[in-house]
Amino acid sequence: MTADPPATVLVTLEDIEAARKVLAGVVRKTPLEPCRPLAGALGGPAFLKCENLQRAGSYKVRGAYVRISRLTLKERARGVVAASAGNHAQGVAVAASMLGTAATVFMPVGAPLPKVAATTGYGAAVELVGATIDDALVAAQEYAERTGAILIHPFDHPDVIAGQGTVGLEILEQCPDVRTIITGIGGGGLVSGIAVAVKALNPDVRVVGVQAEGAAAVPPSLEQGRPVRLASFSTIADGIAVGRCGDLTFSHISKLVDEVVTVPDEEISHALVMLMERNKLVVEPAGAVGVAALMAGRVQAATPAVVVLTGGNIDPLLMVRVIEHGLAAAGRYLRFTVRCTDRPGQLAALLTLIGQHGANVDDVLHRRHDPRLRLGEVEVELSVETRGPDHSDRLVGALRNAGYHITPAVNLRRT
Repeated sequence: MTADPPATVLVTLEDIEAARKVLAGVVRKTPLEPCRPLAGALGGPAFLKCENLQRAGSYKVRGAYVRISRLTLKERARGVVAASAGNHAQGVAVAASMLGTAATVFMPVGAPLPKVAATTGYGAAVELVGATIDDALVAAQEYAERTGAILIHPFDHPDVIAGQGTVGLEILEQCPDVRTIITGIGGGGLVSGIAVAVKALNPDVRVVGVQAEGAAAVPPSLEQGRPVRLASFSTIADGIAVGRCGDLTFSHISKLVDEVVTVPDEEISHALVMLMERNKLVVEPAGAVGVAALMAGRVQAATPAVVVLTGGNIDPLLMVRVIEHGLAAAGRYLRFTVRCTDRPGQLAALLTLIGQHGANVDDVLHRRHDPRLRLGEVEVELSVETRGPDHSDRLVGALRNAGYHITPAVNLRRT
């Protein structure tokens, strides 16, 4: 196998076009779906590139297949090893199975169970180690040195970048007049490949990368002119929770990507809820950061704009928490306490009034044994689901007009 090129040598359009030929009949040309909520916010056409519908649930199979396909037969006989929080793991497992080589994948101990199960289901051996993808990558590198297995890096290899860059070719074909492309960044392989393809074919298209605020290694790296490792990081977007971008991907990002922004977890969860409610799409947190950035106005995007939904492999338990988190971020939960007289039918009357105003009661705590209460008084603490802040205000007003004393009225919207 030839040695990897220096980090300063960028992937070319020719590399990506060659990768596309390798991927013919292997990966799906994922659909480009219109998104009316984003179009309304941007004042022009907006589309979603649905890599969450890709084989194995993310774009990662593109780069993994290209990388493994270019190994010699002797190298494939030694097996491959990878490190991943989930999506790259599944991509490597699928590609290795198709190409007839054994795969071992190191994943963080806290990796979502469905991603672990899917990876083993595709035929890979899974080892759980460490708390982060960085820990898993160290273990994978040690395994490669010890056993001779070929490391399939999740982002910092030219074959991987070329494979991911085929997403950019598809976007340009599906939306020839695109003016802005937005995608998430973890280690930087996808945004690097897209930027190479797009800038070579239409330099006027802006390429914008988005990171989770709690795991944003690229902005400080760009400031210092070199990849910087985060001391710690935490985000619901496990698929892009990477403490340091690659040397090769940094070279691409610094030269070709127009802007990199960050979004907090609250905005990510809001975007996930919108995608489920309005576009009927299941997307993992890492896959929705681009949508979150547009919804929050963190990117000034000329239209037509295309956002890449990078993956859809979300743990159902996390989905429940994310939906609840997203509803809170959108102002859809209201919590308040009502003091009223302790007589039969009082609670029923209160709940009936809430229902008449279109709110859904989520939780009720009924207290009468509290030294702060007067004799014959009861306190009821409620959590209700509303349609948003305005609806919450109307509900509180109606309850007060009916004579209920409410303290406090808290709209569970994170700001």
